[in-house]
Amino acid sequence: MATAEGSDTGAGLQRNAVGGTAVLFQSVTAMAPAAAVVASIPGGAAFAGGSLPLSVLLALVASLLTASALGELARHLPAAGSVATYAARGLHPAAGFLVAWGYVFAEALVPPLVLLQLGFTMAGTLHRQWAAYPADLWWPWILAGAAAVAAAGYRGIRASARLGTVLGAFEVAVLVVFAALLIVQAGKANTWSVFTPSHTAPGQSPAGGVLAGSVYCMLAFAGFEAAAPLAEEARRPRRTVRRAVVGAALGVGAFYILTTYAMAVYYGPGRLAGFGAAGDASWDGVARGAFGLMWVPVFLAVVNSCVANANAGANAATRTAYAFGRAGLFPRFLATVHPRHRSPVTALAAQTAVTVGVGLGAGFAYGPVPAFYLIATGVVIVVVGVYIAANLACAGYFLRRPGLLRPVRHLLVPALASAALVPALLTAAGLPVFSFVTPLAAPVSYAGAAVGAWLVLGVGVLLVVRRRNPERLSRSALQGAEADR
Repeated sequence: MATAEGSDTGAGLQRNAVGGTAVLFQSVTAMAPAAAVVASIPGGAAFAGGSLPLSVLLALVASLLTASALGELARHLPAAGSVATYAARGLHPAAGFLVAWGYVFAEALVPPLVLLQLGFTMAGTLHRQWAAYPADLWWPWILAGAAAVAAAGYRGIRASARLGTVLGAFEVAVLVVFAALLIVQAGKANTWSVFTPSHTAPGQSPAGGVLAGSVYCMLAFAGFEAAAPLAEEARRPRRTVRRAVVGAALGVGAFYILTTYAMAVYYGPGRLAGFGAAGDASWDGVARGAFGLMWVPVFLAVVNSCVANANAGANAATRTAYAFGRAGLFPRFLATVHPRHRSPVTALAAQTAVTVGVGLGAGFAYGPVPAFYLIATGVVIVVVGVYIAANLACAGYFLRRPGLLRPVRHLLVPALASAALVPALLTAAGLPVFSFVTPLAAPVSYAGAAVGAWLVLGVGVLLVVRRRNPERLSRSALQGAEADR
């Protein structure tokens, strides 16, 4: 494909470089399971209370619908452009460009996002243990994390994927062991009632509390699609990528259910509404208060999760930028490949600059924690929008191929998935359409305007491309075409 399009500067990405396990952990680590369990999913407890495991289960079902639609497209269109290529082929080349424009924006912000979390987590924990360590000395950890991710990415997808696999396995193992300890300690308090709406937070109706909690939990599933950009480097990509996308959503979802159930029965369903991401009523607080030094592996799992997530985000962003640079829709230098390691080195250099610039810039401007929530909000808005576009693309792609069309799999499933994602999109944007949506305060409220400005800029670039080089748009629809049958 690269040779046919004639826009690569180099031999292209390394084909057949990684197998199923490595591709799976690209999606697993992109979901940041340990960080999500400790810091993200507890946000749903304010609504679902002790019924939080039921909310996680509903979020898993909704996420699996989108994963199924993406998996169907990945099987037919194995291309580094991934979700953008799907939109180009299923909807229109212009839609593919805009999805690429948004997806690269979101994935490029994942490394600075999670390395900010790494920074304030490391600084806060070290200060708590040793008062001499400054509580505000968070920024060196961003530099260290960015350097580690850049080094792994430079050496090629095998090194980067190996890093993700090791880190991902560690964080999952730590939280699974801790969950098992919680379940054993809960003893007779173990109950299936947490999978019913009978424990929702005070002031919440049973159904309303569970549904509101599921919306907040759904945000923890973002990232399961991150295996798709590795399609041109994976062995047997049609099968491997599809299994990774669906398998990550299912496997990490089961992990979320296990850990949330464990904490619900240990901490008490009636108290879980006050559970959060910090303090005594948190994973760290429970680990310190009841299990002594257990807080150390939990802390290391979260740190590990941040680095692994940054690595996965960098892989997804650089491969998508590479694919659209190759097509001439992004700057062509982004398609430059290292002659030996076959890594997209120019895209990686740009990603590293974004990681350091945005991480330090936003962190110093607003503080690391507000900057984290600001960037996270923008990322989630875009990613959920991309998922909706991919669901529409699934329907459009197979409607144009009646011989391949399966109405339930290719029409009903994407429609249900999109309907489930709309509340998550509105919640992420802080639009008070539903009673449980909280309007965003500054600086987090700036995220919507920033995303809007980026998309307006993308539309402007699109109009220029259509006027001056309309043939370039068709190239976005050609990616993966040789495998389309």
